[in-house]
Amino acid sequence: MPDAMSNALRYVSTRGGAAPVGFADTLLAGLAPDGGLYIPETWPAFTPDEIAAFAGKPYAEVAAAVIGKFAGESFPPEVLLPICREAYATFAHPSATPLRELDSGLWLLELFHGPTLAFKDVAMQLLARLYQHVLAGSGRKLTIVVATSGDTGGAAVEAFRGLANVDIVVLFPEGRISEVQRRFMTTTGAPNVRCVAVQGAFDDCQTIVKSLFADDDFRTAVDLSGVNSINWARVAAQAVYYFTAAVSLGAPARKVSFAVPTGNFGDAFAGYVATKLGLPVERITLAVNSNDILARTIKEGRYASGQVTPTQSPAMDIQIASNFERLFFESVKRDAGVTAAAFKGFAATGGMDIPEAALAAMRGLFGGETVDEPQTTASMKASFEATGELIDPHTAVGVAAAQRLERRATPLVVLSTAHPAKFPDEVEAATGRAPAMHPRAQGLFALPEAIDRLPADAAAVKAYVRAFVGK
Repeated sequence: MPDAMSNALRYVSTRGGAAPVGFADTLLAGLAPDGGLYIPETWPAFTPDEIAAFAGKPYAEVAAAVIGKFAGESFPPEVLLPICREAYATFAHPSATPLRELDSGLWLLELFHGPTLAFKDVAMQLLARLYQHVLAGSGRKLTIVVATSGDTGGAAVEAFRGLANVDIVVLFPEGRISEVQRRFMTTTGAPNVRCVAVQGAFDDCQTIVKSLFADDDFRTAVDLSGVNSINWARVAAQAVYYFTAAVSLGAPARKVSFAVPTGNFGDAFAGYVATKLGLPVERITLAVNSNDILARTIKEGRYASGQVTPTQSPAMDIQIASNFERLFFESVKRDAGVTAAAFKGFAATGGMDIPEAALAAMRGLFGGETVDEPQTTASMKASFEATGELIDPHTAVGVAAAQRLERRATPLVVLSTAHPAKFPDEVEAATGRAPAMHPRAQGLFALPEAIDRLPADAAAVKAYVRAFVGK
C-alpha cells in the first residue's frame, strides 16, 4: 500500500541518494537504498497547549497523537488510535511506562512492563501492528532480519511471531547476552521465526544486516525489511514516552532532563525527536558502559569505534551507534553530501572528526558519561540499599550517570530500560538479592530452544536467509 504523497510528510535519506518516500514506505523499507537512514523532510511540531493537553491522557492516546504527526495519511486517526490501544493493552501496567521517584528530583521511567520486559516492546508491539495494517490484503510477504544486542530480538520475535505475511531472522552475538534475553527469542516455536547465534559481537551482526540492505539483488529477492532502530517508526514510537514523562513532571511549563542508557543511540535520539516536536528538554545525558563511543564523541569531538568489551549491561556493548548518523545529519544542517562522505569514511577507517559547528550543536542538548563495571555494580547495590528496589545493570548505568550531574530544580528522569529479572545473576552478584522470576519469564526455562549458528559472514547469512524464506 503506497503512501498518498500529495500532502503527506515525506522522508529523505541522510545520504541524499534516495527518492523521498512516505511513512508506510519507510516503515517497510527500514534502511534507505543508498545506505542512509530515513528522517522527516521537515519537522512537524506541537504547540505548548497541545503538549499540556497530554496530561492525564491514556498512553495510547498520546502515542496516537505523537506518531500521527509522522504517519499522516498513511495512518489516519481512526486507524492509528485503535492500533495504539491494542499495542499497549499488552503491557502489564495501566500507564504502560510509569514514573517512580528514586530520590528527590530523580525519577525512573519504567519502560519494562511489556511482554519481554524491556523498553524495546514499547516500539515493537506497535510496529508489528503497523506492518499488519500496511500488508493486509497485499499478498506481499516480507523478510525481516534483525541484529540484536539482547532485547530487540526478543521484542521483535514476540511481536511478529506467527504472522503469516512476515518471516523473521534474528542475529545475536553468541555468548554475549543473558540467558533470559536469549530464551525470549529462541523458545517460541513459531514457524516464521529463526534465531541465529553469530560468532562475533553485536557490531558484527549489525554490519551484516547493513550489508544485506546494501545488496540490491538480495534485498529485492527476499523483500527485505528491518525493525532495528534504523527503522524510523521505531524511533518515532520511542519519542512518545519522553512526552508522557515530561508532562507528568510539569512540561511544557518547565523543562525536564533525561539520562539515557544507550548503545545504538536510538532511545537517546528519540529524545531529540521529542524536542523537534516542541517538547522543552533541558539536557539528555548519554549514559554508556565501557563501550563508550558516544560519550567520547561528545566529549572529544571524534567518532571512533574500538574493540567491543563484554560487560554486565550487554545491550550497550556496541561500538558503532547506527542512529548517530541521524544526529550528525541534523547537526551539519542536513547536508547529505557531508553526511554520506563522513559515514563512508567511517566505514572504511573506523573513525571521523566531527565538524566544530556540528559538535557545538550536539553539545547544546547532549552530554555523555561513561560508567565502568565496578561503578555499575556499585550503582545496583546503592539503589537497593537506599530504596529496597532492584534495578538491572543498564538502568544502573543510567542512575550512576545521573547521580554525577549537578542537581538542579529541573526534574531528572532516568530511562529504566529492562526488568532486573532479565539479568538475575548480575543483580544478585551486586546486591546479594536475586530478583524474583517475573511471571512473563517463568515458563521460558521449560521450553526447548531453537538456535542455529553461523560465522560473522554476510555471505553465510544471505544463504541461510534465502534457504529459510525459500525465495
